[in-house]
Amino acid sequence: MFIGKKSVFAAMLASCALVSTAQISNVWSPDLGNGEYKNPIINADYSDPDVVRVGDDYYMTASSFCDIPGLPVLHSRDLVNWTLVGHAIAEMPEYAQAAPDPSHGNAVWAPAIRYHNGEYYIYYGDPDLGIFMTKTRNPAGPWEPLVWVHKAKGIIDTCPFWDEDGKAYIAHGYAGSRAGVKSILGMIEMTPDGKSTIGQDRMIYDGHVENPTIEGAKMYKRGDWYYIFSPSGGVATGWQEVLRSKSPWGPYEVRNVMDQGTTDINGPHQGAWIDTPDGKEDWFIHFQDKGPYGRVVHLQPMKWNEDGWPVIGVDPDGDGRGEPVLKYRKPNVGKTYKAVNPAESDEFDSNTLGLQWQWKGNPSALWYFADANESKLRLFSHNTPGAERLYDMPNLLLQKFPAHNFTATAKVKFCPRVNNGKVQAGELAGLIVMGYNYGTIALESREDGIYLVNIDCEKANKGGKETRGESIKIDGDKELYLRVQVKYTGAKKPTEKADYTAEATFYYSLDGKKYTRFGKPLNVREGHWIGAKFGMFCVRPWHSNDSGWLDIDWFRVTK
Repeated sequence: MFIGKKSVFAAMLASCALVSTAQISNVWSPDLGNGEYKNPIINADYSDPDVVRVGDDYYMTASSFCDIPGLPVLHSRDLVNWTLVGHAIAEMPEYAQAAPDPSHGNAVWAPAIRYHNGEYYIYYGDPDLGIFMTKTRNPAGPWEPLVWVHKAKGIIDTCPFWDEDGKAYIAHGYAGSRAGVKSILGMIEMTPDGKSTIGQDRMIYDGHVENPTIEGAKMYKRGDWYYIFSPSGGVATGWQEVLRSKSPWGPYEVRNVMDQGTTDINGPHQGAWIDTPDGKEDWFIHFQDKGPYGRVVHLQPMKWNEDGWPVIGVDPDGDGRGEPVLKYRKPNVGKTYKAVNPAESDEFDSNTLGLQWQWKGNPSALWYFADANESKLRLFSHNTPGAERLYDMPNLLLQKFPAHNFTATAKVKFCPRVNNGKVQAGELAGLIVMGYNYGTIALESREDGIYLVNIDCEKANKGGKETRGESIKIDGDKELYLRVQVKYTGAKKPTEKADYTAEATFYYSLDGKKYTRFGKPLNVREGHWIGAKFGMFCVRPWHSNDSGWLDIDWFRVTK
């Protein structure tokens, strides 16, 4: 993992240029302050994580599917405390879209991030279109436009690898839903510039018998051996495999190097091998699927045994197969860094959106105004033709669940469109928890005034219809406080994602002090390959030459 002097200097400049939205979370922080950490290191849905170290800096990316901005980029100096510093995809170009927004569960599947010749590269597989790449010299951005490296259907979980002889490769998995076969790994040679492929894709490993659903390939070289770290066994209940060979094309030996063991950490797999700057310690970052909370990020110690195989986690019985830790000493990176976490709350003091926010598709400039002068965010109502449910609308401003238990509160003012001196009926704006099940506490314009309404939907992914619950008329000229409280309701010692359940309860307040429960609790469900999300929206069912809006003074996440 040696980096030349020029590359180190370039990396240092990029590190100095980082601008992050970092906070100390009120609901989860992994740094215990005593030289130890607890898992998960990021208790949020950064699924399929991959990490690269450049000098003293670590950069992580993760799947983003149809959410925009996509391909989040996080930064750390100690592998425990992470901040969100940018995204590699600001807007999805038309050539990289296989379906209109919102395309739930599609687009950006498991990525890989690498550093090569002074530049950062991210590759990802779109199961419908093929392999895409973007690169930059500054991981905080901007990143170059996406390059369509390889057109194919069914290729996913792509990882680039540049060898010492000048050749380059992409290791990958296959999505059975598109390829018609799964549980196999493939390899394809690519041009040294990383922009196109050479020849045909080749199968290098068949895991049907021993390692069903093997995927998520991450390729490395140690000594004379090529290693591919790959998860097997399925998202919620799988394990971590490692393959090795003296040739990129195989044949590959394979070994299980970590599974759940005796722990409560289900499906510990898919992630990144990294080391400390002095090269003396090895670590592994992976995810754990927690149902409605998404795939949260864990950090495990890793050692190499005498036979040249990694052992991830701890190995109490000495069989060479590790199991994950919940608490451990922090990596020895030579320094101690302050505790920080990805941002959750937002005072809207900037003229750009906080990095924690994502839309369910490419945003329009007409959807919002970040008013730094007034320290507020204004969401304009938007009509999505043909969309009858919030699930089918892209202009939902959402962020990831940050912990098992948390409260989100927004101070808002609803200003519906006035037409010929009368409020135009039909605009809807408020606070939402979104997944396969979703619920809102929202303000709705009607012919006789403004109403506070509760709307929910079950099994939205199966065509479920929205239903309206409690409804009360309110004074539309005043500010209002909207709140949702999320509580973990699952098993005390869950064994897989089905044991993780959550409930969301909505409240409102007229003065920010006394809160009244409103509507019925929501049985929170995950989304398509993602955890549930929460945030704000402003929509309307009609087209006109103007719109109303929702002003958000602040959005705060607390216990």
